[in-house]
Amino acid sequence: MTAWPVPCVYLVTDRRRLRPEARTRDAEIAALEGLLDDAIDAGVDVVQIRERDLEARALRELTARVVGRAGGRAVVLVNDRSDVAQAAGAGGVHLRADSAPTEDVRRISPRGWIIGRSTHSPEEAGGEIGADYVLFGTVFPGGSKPEGAPIAGLARLQEAVAACHAPVVAIGGITPDRAALAAAAGARGVAGIGVFLPPGRAVHAMGAADAVRALKASMQPR
Repeated sequence: MTAWPVPCVYLVTDRRRLRPEARTRDAEIAALEGLLDDAIDAGVDVVQIRERDLEARALRELTARVVGRAGGRAVVLVNDRSDVAQAAGAGGVHLRADSAPTEDVRRISPRGWIIGRSTHSPEEAGGEIGADYVLFGTVFPGGSKPEGAPIAGLARLQEAVAACHAPVVAIGGITPDRAALAAAAGARGVAGIGVFLPPGRAVHAMGAADAVRALKASMQPR
């Protein structure tokens, strides 16, 4: 893969949280593509298409359009569907913690593909030896996970960074202030859903462009 961008700002999609009032799937997708245009223009580094309920054709078509719109300015990944990612010309795939082994996916992937993995403990992060990066979380409260979901915290994030051979990207309850804390703990970037949504759509929502710029600025060395 190419060098991992540092600091990395990583957007995970959720069209239903973006437009819960939409009456059609097409309206949801149109809103999502508009949000991604704003994020890409603002300099987001990675977009993960995480629309797991879409059937393969619709997911492939959406991904292909986003890849085209990104034009190499951002890495576009697909959540867990390496077949769709390849068909759409995406830059790689992001695997769930319980998905296929990374080395198995790597064997059938295009050369230079980025393969990431979700992890939820330092032990999982340390055991993931084949991924190009890992997402680690949930680090902070207030993210997309349900009330009562386990919160790892900064100490466990530090342990994951120490244990993992690959860049660690913090996810869960991310804000600009928390992104700075995550970077200080050794994370090579931050990922989120809610922070990129329009204000009012989530607790910490800022809008895509403002979130990208604020997160990047917060992680710059002081």
